[in-house]
Amino acid sequence: MSTTTEDSVPQLKLDATIGFAGDVPGGLIVHPDRQNVIYPLGCTVIIQDIVSSKQSFLSGHTNDVRCLAVSKSGKYLASGQVTHMGFKADVIIWDYASRSKYCKLTLHKVKVEALAFSPNDLYLVTLGGQDDASVVVWNIAKKDAICGSPAGVQSAGITYCVKFANNNDNLFFTGGDDTLRVWELDVANRKIRPTDVNMGQLKRVVKCIEVKDDDEFFYCGTTSGDILAINTKTCLFQFFGPEKDKFSLGVSAMALLKNGQILVGGGDGTVAVVKQGVNKKDKKPTFKREKTTKIEHIGGIRSLALRGDGHQFYVGTEKAQIYRFNFTEFTYELIRSCHFAAVRDIVFPSKTSELFATCSMEDIRVWHADTGKELLRITVKNQVCNAIDFMPDGKSIVSAWGDGKIRAFTPESGNSMYVVNDAHSKGVTAIACTSDGRRIISGGGEGQVRVWDVTPSYQTLVEAMKEHKASVTCIKVSRDNSECVTASSDGTCIIWDLQRFVRNQVLFANTLFRCVNYHPEGHQVITSGTDRKIGYWEVYDGSQIRELDGSKSGAINGLDISVPDGNFFVTGGDDKLIKVWNYNDGVVTHVGIGHSGDIAKLKICPNQKHIVSVSTDGAILRWRYPHGQ
Repeated sequence: MSTTTEDSVPQLKLDATIGFAGDVPGGLIVHPDRQNVIYPLGCTVIIQDIVSSKQSFLSGHTNDVRCLAVSKSGKYLASGQVTHMGFKADVIIWDYASRSKYCKLTLHKVKVEALAFSPNDLYLVTLGGQDDASVVVWNIAKKDAICGSPAGVQSAGITYCVKFANNNDNLFFTGGDDTLRVWELDVANRKIRPTDVNMGQLKRVVKCIEVKDDDEFFYCGTTSGDILAINTKTCLFQFFGPEKDKFSLGVSAMALLKNGQILVGGGDGTVAVVKQGVNKKDKKPTFKREKTTKIEHIGGIRSLALRGDGHQFYVGTEKAQIYRFNFTEFTYELIRSCHFAAVRDIVFPSKTSELFATCSMEDIRVWHADTGKELLRITVKNQVCNAIDFMPDGKSIVSAWGDGKIRAFTPESGNSMYVVNDAHSKGVTAIACTSDGRRIISGGGEGQVRVWDVTPSYQTLVEAMKEHKASVTCIKVSRDNSECVTASSDGTCIIWDLQRFVRNQVLFANTLFRCVNYHPEGHQVITSGTDRKIGYWEVYDGSQIRELDGSKSGAINGLDISVPDGNFFVTGGDDKLIKVWNYNDGVVTHVGIGHSGDIAKLKICPNQKHIVSVSTDGAILRWRYPHGQ
């Protein structure tokens, strides 16, 4: 706990993350030591031990990491980010052994598209995005730029990828939309000289490049679903293939095997081995598929990472899943999965800290808290799950969906138990269960709060309470089930009587309320929202007791109080920081820095050992709770 921030508040210890930015091209890399995999998540780069799953984190970027590269020796690691229009995007070179920042290189505008190290760790070449469109070569030892040049001719489109030769520190290749170039570096005169590859009549968009071991040829994967072979010395296009059996949705990732075969990942989830053959008709060389398999419902394949010589390799997919392949049998197993869209809610079962559930676009997932393994996935296609809760007996998960339905599932098998159709007219936005498990209270996009009597066989509407003028964002039920509090984005929180179904109190503030919670003793509620203020309110007369500044920038979206003592509470929001507060003193005791997306919700686990927070970039982070028992 020795680390402190600017305000000299101790930092929370980050124990583990669940998440992987699967849409980063080539984002999953196996380090040359064969012990670790490296992948980005938001603005953090994660190094994870393959055997023990122990993680270490490289943080220094101010926005999402969009490209990653490891040097041939494994000594250096480089990552490039995206940033806001008009600002410069950083490239950071990391020292792998010490897991620390080696240097920061700032030159490109808005986005760094791709990176590549030279074979002997002398240079790093970086490629800017479409607003920058330049290639820059950096001297790693001097931490300085040698020279730069526009990536393509004016008439060409965006350049997407860059790759160094395997045996020559002064030769590299770039490819993109209607552009393919071979570059020679002249260090003495600080110049890079491009030669455009003559493609004849062929027009292609190159998304990935791999270079043969002896540098004689380099291969380009295209969005048309074929592979081009280019002669390095003459810069002439040689042949392409497969001509008939092209890869659907394009070739999105490639890796070269020691025997000369090419491992190919397709945009439709296909993984195939391709080798050079001869066309039967005109006897010209082409590429033919040797082995092929397709992984369903995972989006496109964005990265292929060989472990060693490729007897085993890893596949990273667009929908944030990591698979391990065995090359000889060509079989695969899922080793890591995570949310690929914004996570909207997190909840622990009553009195259990081993499991927790999260919800997102299309699915609810149940996780094992210690290992981060996904235990169950419940999918409802093309729908968004806004909120979830466990029934107190743990026998069902109730969920609020954007199509206006309340769905209940069994937590072991994920089978549907019941569906309440048309529960709300503008989607169900919040949900909570009473502690006796007999009732569900739901809130809708139109502002109604509805109370339901539920059993597995029937679900009936008890009462609809119409006071809120805008969507209900959060519902909490008191300990004795006699009342509940609802927060809404119309600037009010209402405390309802659950016996008479009338309003007891209303709390007004000039804010869109995002979260509300009862103090465990039940005599106060605590609220927060877009005005960045944390409010304490009396339950019996609705008066405000105190107000704290919860954040310097951005709304507060999530809030949770420690149970049963109520001495501490945690908040998180658009400033991407987790803050632990002393309830009585109203001061911050610890700060957690690690999220790169806006924090949507967070919870202290029932045994008070961890805080679990979820964010809009699909990440789930588990922090050590500093005031644990």
